[in-house]
Amino acid sequence: MSKKHLSTDKIILTDLAFYGYHGVMLEENKLGQRFRIDLECGLDLSDACKSDDVEETVSYADIYDLVKIAAEETRYKLIEALGQHIVDRLFAEFPSFEWIKIIVRKPEAPVQATNGEFGISIFRKRPNG
Repeated sequence: MSKKHLSTDKIILTDLAFYGYHGVMLEENKLGQRFRIDLECGLDLSDACKSDDVEETVSYADIYDLVKIAAEETRYKLIEALGQHIVDRLFAEFPSFEWIKIIVRKPEAPVQATNGEFGISIFRKRPNG
């Protein structure tokens, strides 16, 4: 049985910033905070590379708009759940995505650190793909 190889091509969006009310602590839910998201969306870009035609790829603006909506539409306790929600929405909207890697960072996590950020990284392949 042969397995289909995942494309190594990807669309990358980095350091997207959103304001949200995700978190376990009451203050996080009440006051909100910034979240930063990095995305890698794997798909075959060979047709777009050859044709130089925007119709052969996925619009960065469309990806951003969907991520913004997904990041702001529901409140989550865990950034793990937020990341999975965004991935699920991206797979539903963009059928050409074979895999997605998302990093969700919480720069102002309620931790007594003088520097740094806290976050998660999730890699998912398209279900049934």
